[in-house]
Amino acid sequence: MTRGKIEDLLSLLQRSSPSENVFNPWRDVDRENDLGPRTPWIRTRQLRHYLETRLKTARYLLIGEAIGYQGGHFSGIAMTSERILLGYLEGVGICPHDVLPGLGPQRTSRPEIMPKGFAEPTATIVWGTLLRAGLKPGDFVLWNAFPWHPFDAKKGMLSNRRPNGIELGYGSPPLERLLRLLPGRIIIAIGKIAAGAIAKKGMDAYTVRHPANAGARKFREQIGEIVKKTL
Repeated sequence: MTRGKIEDLLSLLQRSSPSENVFNPWRDVDRENDLGPRTPWIRTRQLRHYLETRLKTARYLLIGEAIGYQGGHFSGIAMTSERILLGYLEGVGICPHDVLPGLGPQRTSRPEIMPKGFAEPTATIVWGTLLRAGLKPGDFVLWNAFPWHPFDAKKGMLSNRRPNGIELGYGSPPLERLLRLLPGRIIIAIGKIAAGAIAKKGMDAYTVRHPANAGARKFREQIGEIVKKTL
């Protein structure tokens, strides 16, 4: 039954994103930067495993703004970079098996573009902060209010932009489906856009500063305070 609910969520993600200036990692192929036509399948497989391994253990649900080109665009997982999946951040305590226990991660970007895989600063800060705060990798699930990658049409796929109000409406059904899949979790909104999306669902949530744009220190402090209250 639970497996069916995850498949329903994945199917919703694949079919329901806006098509203009939005990349859907689990459906679309980035023809300039992807390894090949199987990349959406790889990203779907990784997201499926990520969710399956956390359904029974996750106590926290952290919601960000949108997928970025350095993160979920290629990994298929919110606030998680290829650099993490490929093991290049083990030196700072973030290991591939933290994300995908029991599954060998695969990159989907072409190595000649970024030999060690794309690295997203937000992903590194979020994972590092949560683990240093005393949480185990299975204690939390990362998601986004707009679960796809909005890009700047003038700059191309390797760019980010903020989702607009209409686009955030598209992200509402997947968010609602995720909340039903993970009921009763402690919800943490990362930034104002995520906080607004959660408030529209009538859910209680903590709100923390987004780590981007010089917000990392405040983010770390606020996450530490929340974990001390709730762990």
